[in-house]
Amino acid sequence: MRPLVLASASPRRRELLASLGLAFEVVTAQVVEHEDPSTDPRVMVAHNAALKADWVADRHPEAVVLGADTTVFLEGAALNKPADGSEARAMLRRLSGRTHTVFTGLALRCRATGLSLADGEGSDVTFKPLDERVIEEYLSRVHTLDKAGGYGIQDHPELIIAAYAGSLSNIVGLPLERTKLILTQAGLLT
Repeated sequence: MRPLVLASASPRRRELLASLGLAFEVVTAQVVEHEDPSTDPRVMVAHNAALKADWVADRHPEAVVLGADTTVFLEGAALNKPADGSEARAMLRRLSGRTHTVFTGLALRCRATGLSLADGEGSDVTFKPLDERVIEEYLSRVHTLDKAGGYGIQDHPELIIAAYAGSLSNIVGLPLERTKLILTQAGLLT
């Protein structure tokens, strides 16, 4: 069986992929992601997932490489990773009391076999109405700068989350159902 490589630095993706029981290594793609907030989020995450998978696959041609990218989408705009605490605060204020969609794109590549698969997932998340005290408490408890939308549903959800619909693992950053599907198509899972 060909080795599996995760083309992501995300510790959450690493944990989720490990839950499938597969051995894999992590190689972080050295790419500049497309993050124009006006781009259709499905297109953006598919592009970025492919960019990461392709970069790593070019350097590890015998491996099967999984790339993934996630963003938060609200009112026609993507909310990517905040640049600083001020931007994280602004994102939480925008999400307060509203429903948004979390999109993840997946790309699977293997240069040696010509494998090229893609998939994606969308899930809805509804925030509780947040006042400034709750926003500050959340920011004091959670490192938000490496998370699209400035939050992680797995980190103190009781403070910010009212409900979600769809794949929870997608909201965290790797939709396990879709990931299993493309890994099965590639022959890595049965």
